Amino acid sequence: MTTTAAAHPGAPLRLAVVGAGPAGLALALLAARELPRWQVWLYDARTLADDVSADPRTLALALGSVQLLRRLGAWPAAAAQPIAEVHVSQAPPGLPPALAGRLGGDGAVRIRAIDEAVPMLGAVLAYGALVAPLQAAWFDAVRAAPQRLASCYGHAVSAIRPLADGSVEVDAGVVERHDAVVVAEGGVFAQQARKALAHDYRQTAWVGTATLAGAGAAVAYERFTRAGPLALLPLPPAAADGGAAQRAALVWCVGNADDPVRELGDAQRVAVINSLLPAAAPRLLALSPLKSFALGLNAETTLVRQRMVRIGNAAQTLHPVAGQGLNLGLRDAYALVQALRGVASPAAIDRALARVEWARAPDRWGTIVTTDFLARSFTWTWPGVAAARGLALAALQAAGPLKSLLARQMMYGRR
Repeated sequence: MTTTAAAHPGAPLRLAVVGAGPAGLALALLAARELPRWQVWLYDARTLADDVSADPRTLALALGSVQLLRRLGAWPAAAAQPIAEVHVSQAPPGLPPALAGRLGGDGAVRIRAIDEAVPMLGAVLAYGALVAPLQAAWFDAVRAAPQRLASCYGHAVSAIRPLADGSVEVDAGVVERHDAVVVAEGGVFAQQARKALAHDYRQTAWVGTATLAGAGAAVAYERFTRAGPLALLPLPPAAADGGAAQRAALVWCVGNADDPVRELGDAQRVAVINSLLPAAAPRLLALSPLKSFALGLNAETTLVRQRMVRIGNAAQTLHPVAGQGLNLGLRDAYALVQALRGVASPAAIDRALARVEWARAPDRWGTIVTTDFLARSFTWTWPGVAAARGLALAALQAAGPLKSLLARQMMYGRR
C-alpha cells in the first residue's frame, strides 16, 4: 500500500522524521509547533514498550541547546547539572616553568558563565532523562492534533526513495509518500556505514561515572594528555545515596596501539586518572565499570540530497573532544524548521532546503574541521607539540575578547 503526498494547492504538506532520539524528537516537536501547514510523521524502530528513561548515557548540552529544549517545554531541569565553568589544561610536559611564569599561567583556559553574563555555559544529564520528557511532549502533541501528527514507533525504516516528482517514499512496512524526509537516526561510529568523509582516529573512548571528593560540582574539566583528551563532566547528585556524593561523567580517550586503560583494574584506573588531572580538579574516589567506543569522523559532504535532509549523527559523527555532536544536530533541526516556516507548496521546498544547506555550512564545517584537527593532533609525536598546545591555551586565557568569542561559539555555535 502506498499513501500519496498532497499535490493540490492548499493541501497539507507531509514531513517524515526518521529516528526518535533527542535530535529527531526535538525536530518533530518544533515542526509540530511552528509548521501548522505540515503533517509530521515520526518513525522509530524502538517500540513503546522500550523504556528509555533509565538509559544512563551522558549528554553534554550547550546553553543554546538548553534554551531550545526549554522553549519546547521538555527541559528536565531537576535531572540536569548546570556547568558554571569549563577548565581546559595541558598535562605535562607543557610549558617550561620560566615561560609559564612570564605568561602568568600554567597553560590552562578557564571559561566561566559569570564572565559571559549567562546563568550557565551548558548542562550535563543522562540520555534517558532528556529523551523521556521529549517523548512525553511529543505524545501530548499527537493527542492534541491526531489529524496532523503521527507516531510510528516499532516501525523500522528499511528504505527511503526519492521519486521523480520530488516527493520521497518511506518504507516502514507500509510505504508512505512525503514531501520531505529528515533522517535523524545515526548510531555510533563503529556501527555506521562509511560516509563520504570518513577517518578512523584509531582511538578509543572509555566512558563511565566517577565518584569525586570535594571541589566545585559545577565545573567541567578537560585535560589534554599524551594519549588523548581526558574529561570530567559534572553530574547531578545520585538519589540513591541521598545526593551526598559528587559525581562526574568520565570520557577518557586513548590510542588503540598502546591503550593504557584496557588492562588496568578499577583501583589502578582511579590512580592513573588522579595522576593525570590538574591540581584544580577534584580527586576520584571510585569509578564505575568503563565501556569503550571506537572514535572516528564520519560525515556527509552535504546535509541535503533532493528532499532528504540528514541531521545529528546521521549527518556527521564527531570525536567527543569538543562535545558538539548533539548540539550541532539540534542547531540543524532548528534551522531546518525555520527555513520551512514560509513554505506553502511542494515547489518551494527545494529553495528552502537549499537555504538550509548554505546557512548551516559555516557552523557545521567549522565544527567538523576544528574537532578533526584536535582529534588528529593527539596522534602527532613531533617534539614540542604538547608545549605548543600549552602555549596556545595560555595565550587564549590571556586574550579576554578571543576567549569570550570561543565561549559564545561553545554555547551557541557559529552564527
